[in-house]
Amino acid sequence: MNMPFEMLSCPVVTSQYWNVVFGREPGKCERDTEGMQTMRTLGHNMAWLLKNLRRGDAIPRPADEPWQPMHFIR
Repeated sequence: MNMPFEMLSCPVVTSQYWNVVFGREPGKCERDTEGMQTMRTLGHNMAWLLKNLRRGDAIPRPADEPWQPMHFIR
């Protein structure tokens, strides 16, 4: 899915896994620790990229969080 963006030399912001959070009812997605961590990582990486594009100088990349796996069998 990213191929057209890569072919046009567009910056592609990545995260640690699929950018999705699971929750059937309102408020349940906060319990998906891995999904919420993936979204936080995506947000940090996107902010880092935008700051670097705007300023033009190198800002250190944000530190990675320890991985928090989610178990869907409860």
